[in-house]
Amino acid sequence: MEGEIHNFIVIWTIVLTSLCYSHTIVKFFPNGKSRFVAIIPIVCLFFILPLYLTSINLGAITSFFIAWLATFKLILFAFGKGPLSSIPPLSLLTFIPLACLPIKFQTPSTNTTQRGTKSTLNVVINIALLAILIWVYTFKAHLNPNIILLLYCFHIYYSLEIILTMVSTMVRVVSQVELEPPFDEPYKTSSLQDFWGKRWNLMVTKLLHMTVYVPVRSMMTDKISRKWAPLPAVIATFFVSGLMHELIFYNIGRLKPSGEVTCFFIINGVALTIEIVIKKLLNGKVLVPKIISGPLAIGFIILTSFWLFFPPFLRGKAEIKACTEFIAFLEFAKYGNLVSPTNITCPLVL
Repeated sequence: MEGEIHNFIVIWTIVLTSLCYSHTIVKFFPNGKSRFVAIIPIVCLFFILPLYLTSINLGAITSFFIAWLATFKLILFAFGKGPLSSIPPLSLLTFIPLACLPIKFQTPSTNTTQRGTKSTLNVVINIALLAILIWVYTFKAHLNPNIILLLYCFHIYYSLEIILTMVSTMVRVVSQVELEPPFDEPYKTSSLQDFWGKRWNLMVTKLLHMTVYVPVRSMMTDKISRKWAPLPAVIATFFVSGLMHELIFYNIGRLKPSGEVTCFFIINGVALTIEIVIKKLLNGKVLVPKIISGPLAIGFIILTSFWLFFPPFLRGKAEIKACTEFIAFLEFAKYGNLVSPTNITCPLVL
């Protein structure tokens, strides 16, 4: 565990140094190919660095933050686009967290304090619910396998909500700026389009929109009708999302990618495309009540995740790693003891 923490510190020292370099080159290279060539080595480095971490909580998070978020933001930055591009240029202290963390500044409002209090309350509630899930896992032998997979769906959501909200809260406290929330109550979704476009992992959604959706839609506008140009752009966006999830899954389990995760996102992209086509053809003449369309959308996502998303996740024993590391964290928080996850018995293996 100590070696993992040492590697974590070294990696993030390299990340911070690399981002200082990326911030500086704006003075020497204008937007476009020259800046892109100068940034490409950093992008490649950010893909490699997470390979030196093996834990879920440090490795997977680092992979998500730098191999996905930071690389996409830096590529956009190379062409004068995205959250890192600003006139006047962002200060270094703003550039670094904005580049590597899942945050996005938004216009201050009068309910900033209320929003911050709500976020803190949500974190506390989600931690409590996650602890309950860990306890429920002790009855794994008596539960239907599909119930276990359903619990994993909640586990992933609670974990992401906790991690992303805590990061946003810390940045908000330090910088005294208001940040957009990472999720927007995805369980209240009304459709696949609503879930993937407006509620789930909003930072990633907006990055994919800028780096994949917009360029593909622009290219397709010259080849097909403007009305239908968004359809291949949606498929391309979900395909790239699948590839990035394959990368993160590899960093978690170090298993050869099977393509199942990519298929999961492609299938959801195709389903979303069909939904968009139906909406365009009906033109609002027939509306399915949210009380029906919402559960259908969530049910479709859950069923396809059972089929394609979780099998490669479970083959890498990610759930056991996450469980033992979470228990180790609780031990440290309660007793101040740094316990190696290898010395902890996870209820999932009972």
